[in-house]
Amino acid sequence: MTPTPLSRRERPAKPPLSRDTIVDVALRLMDADGLERLTMRKLAAALDTGPASLYVYVRNTAELHAAILDRLLLDLEPPVEGDWRERLVAQFSGYTELLFRHPGLARSLVAVRPTGPQFLAFVDRALGELHRGHVPARQAAWGLDLLLQLATATAAEQATRRDSPDTDDAVEQDAVRHHDGHLVHLDRVSDELFSGTGRDRLRWALRALLHGIVAVTPTEG
Repeated sequence: MTPTPLSRRERPAKPPLSRDTIVDVALRLMDADGLERLTMRKLAAALDTGPASLYVYVRNTAELHAAILDRLLLDLEPPVEGDWRERLVAQFSGYTELLFRHPGLARSLVAVRPTGPQFLAFVDRALGELHRGHVPARQAAWGLDLLLQLATATAAEQATRRDSPDTDDAVEQDAVRHHDGHLVHLDRVSDELFSGTGRDRLRWALRALLHGIVAVTPTEG
């Protein structure tokens, strides 16, 4: 038997559309299918509305991705242990690990700079730590850009390698260790090229970057 269609008056009322509701549903779809499959059309269908209605709340896909990041940052606890350098290392390690859990978002943020309130608070907290370390304003501002680039690029690269069927670490390591014998410096450090965990190497990179930010004065030209 064909069901009798309900009129709009007889259907349950839809929850009111809002930016928060859109981000909530977008997060659910991203976790289920990945960010690459999250389109405005699919999001609108999940919200029982038309795609045009979404643009009242988010201007484009890039803004939607930034809003998703902002929601995720609510769960990133500010580090409180250690000196200002170690708090920054912990802050950006946590940010990188957050992006690593959402590889599509990491890849999106390579080209998009978020401006949501939680992201700006994250940035302000980092600048506050640099200020506590007596890092001059320009070095702090330029250094912040490098820290964000390192975190985002690391998460995007590792997530891409993890998801790629063509990535084979064993083949790469074998090629380095068993070349034609003329690459003496590569031989000298071949074991160290693959040493350490990803987390250890990330934290080392952040510490090295921070030392450079403190030591190197920006120049123009």
